[in-house]
Amino acid sequence: MTSLKKDNLIETLVKEGYLKTPRIIEAFKKIDRFDFVIDYLKSEAYLNAPLGIGFGQTISQPLTVAFMLELLQPEEGNKILDIGSGSGWSTALLSYIVGEKGKVYAVEIVPELCEFGKKNTSHYNFVSKGIVEFTLADGSKGLKDKAPFDRIISAAASNDIPAAWKEQLKVGGRMVLPMHQSLWLVVKKSEKDFKITEYPGFIFVPLIERE
Repeated sequence: MTSLKKDNLIETLVKEGYLKTPRIIEAFKKIDRFDFVIDYLKSEAYLNAPLGIGFGQTISQPLTVAFMLELLQPEEGNKILDIGSGSGWSTALLSYIVGEKGKVYAVEIVPELCEFGKKNTSHYNFVSKGIVEFTLADGSKGLKDKAPFDRIISAAASNDIPAAWKEQLKVGGRMVLPMHQSLWLVVKKSEKDFKITEYPGFIFVPLIERE
């Protein structure tokens, strides 16, 4: 029954045009959202809705995750910074896409969620294979010692684009983040030149920063 619900969800996202890229569709099929939802909400794992994971945070709506990954266009072998990794679902999807030649750096500021995401992602051996590394830190600062990144993605809304992220993105790299109830795609054209596109109509939890 659960696999039927999962298939139906993915088919709907493909039919409605949210999922388009073969490798991203494959990741959605291989990485089961069920494994990233807290126990008492498992029955709702395939609803196209955000679900609480505690600490005022959520596992994002599948439609939103699909839309963000399609904007991000992650590729095999990419080095990706994943801000606000939460449940670890997006982290695992990215890990599947980048494969063994790639690397995902997942950053989470809430200690319990950092552990939760790591535990969930470990079901798929991405942690043991060294494809993903979890860091407990303030994501607004990025990860300077691991930069530059081919892609940067954030699951928490900031008021502007953190300067650290712009700096740590490679020239030619892509960044997707929520701000002001919109999603934004940022493409780094040169060290100082960024092409920024807005996609309105998305609500996210705020980015937590250390004082």
